Amino acid sequence: MIWNSGWRLASAVSNAGGLGLLGAGSMYPEVLREHIVKCQKATDKPFGVNVPMLYPNLEEIIQIIIEEGVKIVFTSAGNPKTYTARLKEHGITVVHVVSSVKFALKSEAAGVDAVVAEGFEAGGHNGRDETTTLTLIPMVKEQLQIPLIAAGGIATGRGMLAAMVLGADAVQVGSRFVASEESSAHRAFKEVVVHAKEGDTELTLKELAPVRLIKNKFYHEVKELYKSSPTVDQLKELLGRARAKKGMFEGDLDDGELEIGQIAGLIHSIKPAAQIVAEMVAEFNEAKTEVTKF
Repeated sequence: MIWNSGWRLASAVSNAGGLGLLGAGSMYPEVLREHIVKCQKATDKPFGVNVPMLYPNLEEIIQIIIEEGVKIVFTSAGNPKTYTARLKEHGITVVHVVSSVKFALKSEAAGVDAVVAEGFEAGGHNGRDETTTLTLIPMVKEQLQIPLIAAGGIATGRGMLAAMVLGADAVQVGSRFVASEESSAHRAFKEVVVHAKEGDTELTLKELAPVRLIKNKFYHEVKELYKSSPTVDQLKELLGRARAKKGMFEGDLDDGELEIGQIAGLIHSIKPAAQIVAEMVAEFNEAKTEVTKF
């Protein structure tokens, strides 16, 4: 949710009864501090910070989280051992995002409080093994002893119920909130998301950090480069810097990196976050009632 989840979205989700998360991956340390402070003023409900560990300034980010009294941290894209013990020493609940059973168990061994198991359908940075949510959740549930949160391809109440039937204790929703009024994404990117259809995204750049992208001009340049069996350095050169910011935050729909999950094909409108939460909960309860009839 980099470039998408600032204090407005996080506080709106928390106020609506969910757990809002600030996407620290797109924030310089002092910008993150500003968002934490504003989020604390905008909600008296719990909220957390997602910290992708593949970005720089990690030490400063962790220190700011501790200093500002954040109580929940979701770490991702790195070793869960790196900061878990330190965060927990300060009374912070730690959740780690994984894409495999192997790393779910490593996270549990590292002392995290819960795990997010994210399937191949998810947007943004993703697992290399292409394990779908439908198969990943029950496989992780079979071996994990701590709470399990499902992610990847979940944007509806029915999807939430399905994940819980598979063994999840909760769900994490990203792509649906990209197309929310409070998302910090550029309006042009939100419009692309609501008009996306089945097959409009693909996971690529596995040699760097696998990412699911909408098939725009930049995506097709990546595909063309792959025809020549490029080196990692050539892929990095094409990617350059700030592609995600250019696409999702600044609205460059041609040359920007447009990250979204496969579930975009079921997202048809831009709505307030509170309405999204309410509709998901209502659909969840309706579907749950329907299932009990069988």
